[in-house]
Amino acid sequence: MDLKETCISSEPIYEGSFIRISRDQIRLSNGKESQRMVIRHPGAACVLAVTDNDEVVLVRQWRYAADQAVLELPAGKLDVEGEDPAECALRELAEETNYTADSVKLLHTFYTAIGFCDEKMYLYQADGVRIGSTLSNDEDEITETVLLSREEVKAALKHDEIKDAKTLVGLQYWLMNS
Repeated sequence: MDLKETCISSEPIYEGSFIRISRDQIRLSNGKESQRMVIRHPGAACVLAVTDNDEVVLVRQWRYAADQAVLELPAGKLDVEGEDPAECALRELAEETNYTADSVKLLHTFYTAIGFCDEKMYLYQADGVRIGSTLSNDEDEITETVLLSREEVKAALKHDEIKDAKTLVGLQYWLMNS
């Protein structure tokens, strides 16, 4: 079955520092026309970093849109067009926590809100995780590093304390593959 939707026209609604929003007129696979609101995003990377003590490195930060502090894997958007997501993942770990890593390995890619946004998330697993970062957060970011054991992660999941999708994906991978 052909499900492809084809763009007929695109009207820019908003262009910000890293996202663009457009209203697209599309042709459905059945020949009819419709509209789609689309957020264009440069993509992002997140990193599953586990210490030698088998504790996952998370950050707690205020998320204005959710109006709450949220536990998350260290993550951030790709800063420049064509940036290597692996380099982004290593940078975000070092900026948002006091940890660094020797390298990262790609685990999965997924879309964060596929119904209206093209943001592609790259989930990496860090190797050689250790304290020693000399980087710091962006000026508009305030984070707290949080280390959780497997049992603490399981308890947090059971009590619905982790609400961020990328973090849920990464933590489930860690719990199921170790």
